[in-house]
Amino acid sequence: MSRRTSRGKAGKEQAAPRCTVTVCRGCCCGTAKVPGVDHAAQLATLRAELGPVAQVRAVDCLDACEQANVIVVQPSPAGRAAGGRPAWLGLVDDADATADITAWVRAGGPGIAEPPDVLDLYAFSPSRRVRRAVEE
Repeated sequence: MSRRTSRGKAGKEQAAPRCTVTVCRGCCCGTAKVPGVDHAAQLATLRAELGPVAQVRAVDCLDACEQANVIVVQPSPAGRAAGGRPAWLGLVDDADATADITAWVRAGGPGIAEPPDVLDLYAFSPSRRVRRAVEE
């Protein structure tokens, strides 16, 4: 699958804007505090599956430890223009949930594609302070 590109300043090609998937890997998420999960494999899967269509980044702590493992899917500019908002997903502790997230993001993510119904089980709302810090 090829990335759409556009000409930026100085005529250089730039990748089309895309979703951002933020994966918490701080004090609780991504550690032995959440047992029975291959955290490195989860992150590797997200990067391998989504690399062509989304930016995947690992961050230290999203301050939503009671929901570990936390993944935030932020819409692309087109998704935001269509009304998409960041989706906070918690307790993402199995391969099936990771696969559902990757399928949704590959389909366009927030604002572009409807998430699989099963992701409703993982959705939560963090505090405004935490949300502001990540979404800016």
